[in-house]
Amino acid sequence: MGAGHQHGHHHGGGAGPAATVTAAHRGRLRAALAITLLVTAAEVAGGVLAGSLALVADAAHMATDALGLGMALLAIRFAGRPASGHRTFGLARAEILAALANCLLLFGVGGYVVVEAVGRLLEPAEVEGGLTLVFGAVGLVANLVSLLLLMGGRKESLNVRGAFLEVAADALGSVAVLVSAALVLLTGWRAADPLASLVIALMIVPRAWRLLRETVDVLLEAAPRDVDLAQLRSHLLALPGVDDVHDLHVWTITSGLPVLSAHVVVGAEALAGRGHERMLRDLQSCLGSHFDVAHCTFQLEPAGHAAHEAGLCH
Repeated sequence: MGAGHQHGHHHGGGAGPAATVTAAHRGRLRAALAITLLVTAAEVAGGVLAGSLALVADAAHMATDALGLGMALLAIRFAGRPASGHRTFGLARAEILAALANCLLLFGVGGYVVVEAVGRLLEPAEVEGGLTLVFGAVGLVANLVSLLLLMGGRKESLNVRGAFLEVAADALGSVAVLVSAALVLLTGWRAADPLASLVIALMIVPRAWRLLRETVDVLLEAAPRDVDLAQLRSHLLALPGVDDVHDLHVWTITSGLPVLSAHVVVGAEALAGRGHERMLRDLQSCLGSHFDVAHCTFQLEPAGHAAHEAGLCH
């Protein structure tokens, strides 16, 4: 690098791909996956035996959750692979791709349930309320157990948060199944079953949309929502010797791995008096004290250097 191009790197704990946040919750994800697969199979059997679309819809939703959990676990395995000369962050972003695929599956399931429910409303089918009630109760208990398992990691990882939201919606879906089964048993109103299916579908689509927006933000390298760029810039400019900050970028590689790069204009007197190492340590300390950024790169440069770089680009 030429004079004035100095890079400072700060690696917080767990900044490497092998230590992504989701990996810390691997055991909980596995347990939730096992529970989800068992209950999915039970609800499919119950839906067929009882003739309940609500149970089948809830089972389809849980099957999607199981696939999402499975993809999250596979993504953890990919994300733990070391970086290479071709993939400098390894396969850490595989977790985000898994979350995106999960969103698309959720939209597909939601659409299927809506179409089937409308058909059942037009031509009501026979439903065994008692069996539906039993299998709905099994699903609710299993979902509550999975929620307890995933609660701890929902604020740290997009994949764990997605799994948590899916299981939470499944729990509400199980409640809808129980209510519809009770109505069928007490009143014989068969439309309650497809109506419960529509309720489940309406819970699937909005949360899938929210997760999709977060996932797309990561893929488009938008700044993390909890990082205020204006505030971050102000903190850097407040450091003695810093005259300007430009080309400031903050983005997320994968859950729990935000990164930053910036060009920092430093006065010649300040740089001569304090030295490059001291300036870099001050910049890193500033970020470490106020912002959660796992990896940062600074380029120290004299005034007017930005115009020189622009000239090199043409």
